[in-house]
Amino acid sequence: MSEILFHYQEIYPTTWAYVSSLIIIGLFFKFSRFWSVRNLDLVLLVLLSPGLLCIYFGQEIQQDSRQMPVNSIDTVNSADQKTLGESPAAPSNGKNLTENDLQSEHSSLGENDQDLDEDRDRSKQLSLVNQDLENRSIDMVDLDPSSVDPVSVEMAPSTPASRERSRGISIESLGYVWIFAVGALFLVRLLIDPAMVRRPLLAPNLTFGGLTFVCCSLFVFLMTNVITGEPTPEDLKGPSAAEKILAKQEFAQDSDTHVQHGPGIPLLYVIPTIITAWVNSADDVPTTEQKHVHYVYAAKLMAMLCQLAIVVGLVVIGYRHFENVRAGMGAAVLYLLLPYTALMTERVMHVLPAALLVWAVVFYRRPEISGGLLGFATAAIYYPFFLLPLWIGFYWQRGLVRFVVGVFMSLALVVLSLVWITSDLSHCWSYLRPIRELVILNNQGLQGFWLGLGEAWRSYRYPVQAAYFGISLAMALWPAQKNLGTLLSCSATIMLATQYWHGYDGGLYMAWYMPLVLLTIFRPNLEDRVALAVLGNFWPSRR
Repeated sequence: MSEILFHYQEIYPTTWAYVSSLIIIGLFFKFSRFWSVRNLDLVLLVLLSPGLLCIYFGQEIQQDSRQMPVNSIDTVNSADQKTLGESPAAPSNGKNLTENDLQSEHSSLGENDQDLDEDRDRSKQLSLVNQDLENRSIDMVDLDPSSVDPVSVEMAPSTPASRERSRGISIESLGYVWIFAVGALFLVRLLIDPAMVRRPLLAPNLTFGGLTFVCCSLFVFLMTNVITGEPTPEDLKGPSAAEKILAKQEFAQDSDTHVQHGPGIPLLYVIPTIITAWVNSADDVPTTEQKHVHYVYAAKLMAMLCQLAIVVGLVVIGYRHFENVRAGMGAAVLYLLLPYTALMTERVMHVLPAALLVWAVVFYRRPEISGGLLGFATAAIYYPFFLLPLWIGFYWQRGLVRFVVGVFMSLALVVLSLVWITSDLSHCWSYLRPIRELVILNNQGLQGFWLGLGEAWRSYRYPVQAAYFGISLAMALWPAQKNLGTLLSCSATIMLATQYWHGYDGGLYMAWYMPLVLLTIFRPNLEDRVALAVLGNFWPSRR
């Protein structure tokens, strides 16, 4: 991108947080109705930025500290060698020394010899201490962040690397606590949303043409972050597994991938992998490096398609279901303006489930399609499984059978994709076995908020999980009369609540609920959009 635009550089996260916050206030803040729920929602969205920045810079400090121990120790050793290498200056003027000069020189040499002996002893002690510190520091910084206990980091030897790493962990932990606190306010806001019957039309402060221009411009510039950025190893596992599915080869998933992601990710990556393989079809037998490049292209293409699906889905919902395309375009612009979107643009595991959930809402009048998309989302990250009681309650009067059939059909496709690559059913079952993580929590290898707590505090994930199960089951009965508005707000509530017991960067996966939250903010009164009124029969009636 820097070759196309003169000296183009990506906007610094802190700068973008300030600029985007000002733009959000200018476009959506209702100055004529200062005390309104819309303004409160905008304040809560802006308050998420400090927590995100703390997490971003905390992780950056920890990453930089991994290079510090060796550099600092080399500096100390070079200073010691310089000190030991110094010797008393010999006379170079060529003159004869007197007896007094010889005696004074001899006495100075004796003192210097004694000093050198002391320096040697001190240097041996320093070398032993430095070697011990180097071993401990390198062992500490080379560990995976999820396996490092912050308490042990604080008790580690006081080196520049350990101090920087402790500072980075503290800043990151503060960011997670901040996001959890703001998320709790959003939970309360979403829980009381079904009771807000009066929904005044609060349009954005810009015309539809202006919103469209801003939306397209933001999308283009955010996609440059995907093109110029590098996907994480986590995002590369999907295209590599999809390629093995196409070649009918069994792929191996490690325990971390099993726990964090479902078995449906490789199947969802099939289409981007096919497109990438077709574009790069000139290579008959690609090397390992070329395969890695193909995986990178597939991951970037998947991220771009998911972001496009989210933006288009928000606009379509505003046009078809809200009957106000300006509201849908406003939700899309607000989504693109969020600092979270700029920081996590290329993270596929953030945006893929969000795209599936948004389009499940788009097709809510076709229960079989919504059920299929919800099933694929469940196969991707497990947690949309807890949306089933809410959606079953919505389709209870009409469309329930079609919705359930759609869910089971999508899950059956995922299972068949696993059977396709292996004839051994035990191996197929091993891919589905990690679903037990939804019930039996694993407190080992945690990341994010729960990593910063001690072993005793991590047991509090169990009551949080129990409360989450209770909220999910209660959504089947409450609210009693479910419409499209309650479907949006309650779905956002359930996906937001997952962040509190998700043990791997919990709170950071905002895309799982953020589009639904934005639709809840912009939605009008949708009390008449119930399944009994908007759903027709599966087969058209004969006239």
